[in-house]
Amino acid sequence: MRSWRRGMKEMDLILGRFADDCLSGLSGPDLDLYERMLAENDQDLYLWVTARIGDGPTREAPQMLTPILDRIARHAATRFAADR
Repeated sequence: MRSWRRGMKEMDLILGRFADDCLSGLSGPDLDLYERMLAENDQDLYLWVTARIGDGPTREAPQMLTPILDRIARHAATRFAADR
């Protein structure tokens, strides 16, 4: 639910689809990392994810969030490419 109700529509789509498709396959530590990531604000998350896709300006993300942000960005790039 928190992935789909972010407050910024772009992040609703990115995180909501990731949650629907991938959360059940995450390990315990990865779920903990996802929880930590959800505490970040949408404007930062959007820049961190889109920079990894190649669609946005580069913005330094916290190092500890890098693995989950990379995974979300790969999923978003694949998912959005399929929707085009």
